[in-house]
Amino acid sequence: MEIALESNGFFMGIEYLATFCCGMVGGLAAVRKGYDVFAILVTTWLTALGGGIIRDVLLGALPPAGVSDKGLVVTALLAAVAVAVIHPEINRLKWSMLSLDALALGLYAVNGTSKAMMYHMSGTTAVFLGMFTALGGGLIRDMLINEVPMVIRDRHWYAVPSAVGCVLTVLVCKGVNLGVVSFAAEVVLDVLIVALMVGMRLISVIFDIQLPGALVRHNTYLPSEAKYLKRPVIHPDKDDDDADRDGRQ
Repeated sequence: MEIALESNGFFMGIEYLATFCCGMVGGLAAVRKGYDVFAILVTTWLTALGGGIIRDVLLGALPPAGVSDKGLVVTALLAAVAVAVIHPEINRLKWSMLSLDALALGLYAVNGTSKAMMYHMSGTTAVFLGMFTALGGGLIRDMLINEVPMVIRDRHWYAVPSAVGCVLTVLVCKGVNLGVVSFAAEVVLDVLIVALMVGMRLISVIFDIQLPGALVRHNTYLPSEAKYLKRPVIHPDKDDDDADRDGRQ
């Protein structure tokens, strides 16, 4: 069984482009911290391929593609070299990098979920592995550079699009397994899922759509409070206690 988005050179080229751009995002974070070239290289490589390494280890697909696929490894290393040289220009391309990062998020989510389904994982497992693929690299990057992970600190839609995309990819893969969806239709649907994820991510940033936080509360309602008990709690009067104690003496 072949992953749909890797079925031809065009989509493989997009995957390499996503790997390159995702790596540059990670390398740029290391540059901003003032780290040396080796740290930039490691951060770039793990950002670009770390999620896939987590996925492959959990699937038992060893050695992971992040170390065995020469094309992907070389692409990540080239991204490290590029960001070390042209980081001022890359730093100015905010929206371009945001768009390419969203594209990488979508491609990794669909590919990761499809590979999990190819290994006969359940739908729930495939969704989690797809999200690990999409978000794992950024999580490793932020841990390396001692930052709060993007998946936690970014209140815009970041993990939500990946979750939606992974669930939809599972449905598509199940349709393929049942013979309802043809291979060509699977490719088209996967592309539409990626486009949906990119759109969700960019719309949330452009229009400042954020996930809500905890519900604001000013009062507490505990079952132990007297007004919520069936019978009120009657506390004896202190003077009565003293009188009873004197009588017993």
